[in-house]
Amino acid sequence: MPRVSLPRSLSPSRLFAGLFAISVVPGLALAQGAPPAPPVSVASPLLRKITLWDEYTGRFEAREQVEVRARVSGFIEDIHFRDGQSITKGDKLFSIDKRPFVLSLEAAQAELDRTKAQVALAENEMDRAEGMTQNRTITARELDQRRANLAAARASQQAAEASLKIAALNLEWTEVRAPISGRISDKKVDIGNLVSGGQSATTLLTTIISQDPIAFVFEASEADFLRYSRLMQAGGQKTGRDVGSLVRVKLADERAYEHEGKMDFIDNQINARSGTIRARAVLDNKDQFLTPGTFGRMQLYGGEAEVFLVPDAIIISDQINKVVFTLGPENKVIPKPVTLGPIAEGLRVVRAGLSATDKVIINGIASPLVRPGGVVSPMPGEIKPVP
Repeated sequence: MPRVSLPRSLSPSRLFAGLFAISVVPGLALAQGAPPAPPVSVASPLLRKITLWDEYTGRFEAREQVEVRARVSGFIEDIHFRDGQSITKGDKLFSIDKRPFVLSLEAAQAELDRTKAQVALAENEMDRAEGMTQNRTITARELDQRRANLAAARASQQAAEASLKIAALNLEWTEVRAPISGRISDKKVDIGNLVSGGQSATTLLTTIISQDPIAFVFEASEADFLRYSRLMQAGGQKTGRDVGSLVRVKLADERAYEHEGKMDFIDNQINARSGTIRARAVLDNKDQFLTPGTFGRMQLYGGEAEVFLVPDAIIISDQINKVVFTLGPENKVIPKPVTLGPIAEGLRVVRAGLSATDKVIINGIASPLVRPGGVVSPMPGEIKPVP
């Protein structure tokens, strides 16, 4: 067997040291390359008995809205309001030239007088005929004819009286008055224009909307509607489904829910296409600050309940689910899907998905190393209400 000779510069001791380094250093490099467990803060979810407020987006609408149209045709003679002013029910808005209607009223009165004279004549003839019947001066047929003449005269009088009332009503309608109180829009016609009245193809003169009280219209999901129904069925608890329940509304530029009102109406069926149900609340608007068409955010009373509260910042969206990271065995991260509610005490309400024994990761979740199944280094934390 041939002998292998080593270079003079490579002694057996140096060769042993090199082999040792090759076998040990890679392990050291692997140990040094493993990232440490990221530090996180964990705490139990905060249990509180709170008043639940469900939030919805909607818009304000006038409770009453009227299109003002002429009931009779004619020329506009005068306009008695300023565009956009507040008006009271019964205020005069437009005047239509009444001269043709005055003449119609006089003609109807004359026709009534003529029919009254005919009735008087027919009554006299009837009285004479009844006296002559006893002496057999006239026949029974002639008596029946005079009775028919009297009945026809009285019917003509009734028709004339009705025509007189219609003429008087048409004359009254030449003054167009406000049917409701509220704020009026601008005029759609000017003085001198011919407007059409009647039952169809009438001319729009202006519109009026009521402002106090004002309605807030919104749509609730089918899930919320069922939840309210279950609460009522289970314990008779008053919820947002009840007419008269308290609501609070804020506008786009407001931080607090400053406007209070009450539920007024819930529709009788769920929309099959959208899966929502239409509802309405009513708010006082004495200063007329709230304007129809304005959007707002509403809180609806959802009853009293014990719920868990967690910081809103730790909620993670996982496609269609909302997830909270919790601490599991061996300090591993376990995601838990949760059902969320509104904000209460500055924290997010968790309706379902957590228990009192869960340890929720409240700090450190921004680290890319904190992921489902990953190992973390937990530190005790605390969830506090946010003033």
